[in-house]
Amino acid sequence: MAAKLQGFDFWRSTLKGARFVVAPMVDQSELAWRLLSRRHGAQLCYTPMLHAQVFVRDGNYRKDNLYNEVCPEDRPLITQFCANDPEVFVQAALLAQDYCDAIDLNLGCPQMIAKRGRYGVFLQDEWELLEKMIKLANEKLSVPITCKIRVFKEMDKTVRYAQMLEKAGCQLLTVHGRTKDQKGAVTGIASWEHIQAVRKAVNIPVFANGNIQHLSDVECCIKETGVQGVMSAEGNLHNPALFEGCSPPVWELAEEYLDVVRQYPPCTLSYVRAHLFKLWHHTLQIHQDLREELAKVKTLEGLAEVSRQLRLRCEEEIAKGEEVGQKQANGLPFPHWICQPYVRPPPKEIVPNGKESEVKKTVCHKRALEDSDGPADTLSKNKQKKKARNPNKNFYPEQKPKYIKCEQCGNPKGNKCVFNLCRACCKKKAYKEVADCPSHGLRFKTKAEKQKTEKGNGGLVEESRAEEETENHPLPNTHTEQLKCLNTERDSF
Repeated sequence: MAAKLQGFDFWRSTLKGARFVVAPMVDQSELAWRLLSRRHGAQLCYTPMLHAQVFVRDGNYRKDNLYNEVCPEDRPLITQFCANDPEVFVQAALLAQDYCDAIDLNLGCPQMIAKRGRYGVFLQDEWELLEKMIKLANEKLSVPITCKIRVFKEMDKTVRYAQMLEKAGCQLLTVHGRTKDQKGAVTGIASWEHIQAVRKAVNIPVFANGNIQHLSDVECCIKETGVQGVMSAEGNLHNPALFEGCSPPVWELAEEYLDVVRQYPPCTLSYVRAHLFKLWHHTLQIHQDLREELAKVKTLEGLAEVSRQLRLRCEEEIAKGEEVGQKQANGLPFPHWICQPYVRPPPKEIVPNGKESEVKKTVCHKRALEDSDGPADTLSKNKQKKKARNPNKNFYPEQKPKYIKCEQCGNPKGNKCVFNLCRACCKKKAYKEVADCPSHGLRFKTKAEKQKTEKGNGGLVEESRAEEETENHPLPNTHTEQLKCLNTERDSF
């Protein structure tokens, strides 16, 4: 077996010196989108973040998220996992390594689901665990191990963090220049200074992530930080031709994406819908009726039809010469039908008199983050509807009861399960032992006893019928008597 390439050799040879990189995005960097991005300048793509524990135990999850998406045009490719157990991480990586060029450990996800699951950026203070995970993976895998991180506020701590990961065996490091708390309405600007400091402190390739909306940003970032490549997430979703340095009409890329989806099924419909919402973001602010229609349709062709209607409306506006007016009305650099980034507005500023700052009055007010440490003051519109249907529904994780884990897989167990297991594990055990679990609605023992009873009753019925037949038509005792009976029956016809 050939020696595993490391560091810059891995970047130059296996990754072909990739500079333009599409980020791993949950439910958004699937095969069809990766292929579209590669057609328009992307040189390296990541899979969506996959859950290592689920990947190990669920064969369908492996097929749907990696095995079924194998495509010669989709290389080089890095598979990303979230994990917090060295053994589980390595098991998942071993199952995935033949389908990609490297395995990436997600240490950057800041969402509440990552906090609950103890992965992503919420592992950034557990250096001993991370060192063990990366070291073991580096020893066991036939492909390199890479990491994607967020920065600490303290630059020196960020540098020491990166050096620790390199020493453990990380062969390529992606640095998102934002901290754990920079998300949602308080996302803010990514620190290229932190990225530059990491690049100077390590001897492995570094990718930068953050503040990338145009090709000029990519060039500026490489110049300022000295990184080997630049990764884009939000910018790529709003303009997959970002790395080409062009901003085509939205419908061109929307139609091309839909063609790729038809060519490389299966693709979950929700992924396609989400991509169209991103591509048509600015136009849908104007044509709200089609925004609602895009959310309702249930088929791929239905989504394509809504996209076609949006194109027709845009072409009507172009024919009427409304480009300039649309740009001024929306405050956009281009007309709304041109692919361009969405800049998240900052939260309102509060002046000492308690009133809203005059400068920020035009900025839409963002509701409180629902994944913050405390409960949010308001709920999203979707959750408000759910609350109206079910007033007792609780949306705050910290107020929900703590679930006891299943003894076998770690998922929440059934509250009254006789085996103290989750339903999936309980079903296997109950089937094997022919037992009942009323809590999970499993009745293997009851059904077995019922079948046994029915079988026993069926045997008694057959015996009684036979006895009745014998009484009415007694069987001959000898062979001679049997012949006489046959002759008598024959003569009677």
